[in-house]
Amino acid sequence: MKKHIIILALGLFVAGCGVNQPGNNPVLVKVNNYEITREEFEREFKDSRYASADTPEARKEFLDNLISRKLILQDAQARGLDKDKAFLRAIERFWEQSLLKIYLDQKTREIAAGAGVDDKMIEAVYKKLVQEGKTDKTYQEMYPQIKWQIAKAKEADLMNAWIAQLRARADIRVNDVYLNNKK
Repeated sequence: MKKHIIILALGLFVAGCGVNQPGNNPVLVKVNNYEITREEFEREFKDSRYASADTPEARKEFLDNLISRKLILQDAQARGLDKDKAFLRAIERFWEQSLLKIYLDQKTREIAAGAGVDDKMIEAVYKKLVQEGKTDKTYQEMYPQIKWQIAKAKEADLMNAWIAQLRARADIRVNDVYLNNKK
């Protein structure tokens, strides 16, 4: 599995390196065998700190930095650092973290949309707080806070239930002998 992840990550990395798409995407600059298209330049420029002052000088400085970056990367590749085990592990960790973040953000939005809170729930919590002497605020004052707390609790419950479903469907085997071995 890890080899597949590494191969996929490297494939995506290589696929994004200098491939000139046909059509109206002219090459802006060529750095050795690597071509930077106008589209790639614009995309990277817009994502940079230089975009806040979109002037010819800022564009030139950004392009100079981009060229330097590509030269350094090419030198690192020529030295074989792109095949180094530490580099490949770092790519794997980055890939995993990126995928986790994107998917968990998506799942969180999906769960939040389904975690509705009705006024009866809010009222019941408010009445309990009043009975226990934990608030002297009015229902209207407490309404947003209680609604938020109930929604977050429901979202956490739904997220935990989803993870429990994933675990229930998975084939998980733990080597307890290895796990408990302290060496």
